[in-house]
Amino acid sequence: MTKAELINQIAISTGYDKTTISVIVESMMTNVKKSLNEGENVYLRGFGSFYLKKRAAKIARNITKSTSIRVPEHNIVAFKPATEFALEVRKK
Repeated sequence: MTKAELINQIAISTGYDKTTISVIVESMMTNVKKSLNEGENVYLRGFGSFYLKKRAAKIARNITKSTSIRVPEHNIVAFKPATEFALEVRKK
């Protein structure tokens, strides 16, 4: 499902116009990114949690040039679905 399809589905189910729903969806995504950039986890009860994981520094190989490169320690975004969410998806 794309963002546009999600906005359409929400608009249909709520009766609000697509412009309003689009602003709300964009605002939610912006606030999730902002919270993660500030080091705060985002918990959505019944849906799941967005959080940062640290990846350790490592040596990687560039196979096209046969060289090694050092990849520094960095953060990645992770998502852990809520139990109810995971169970609902598994039923399908």
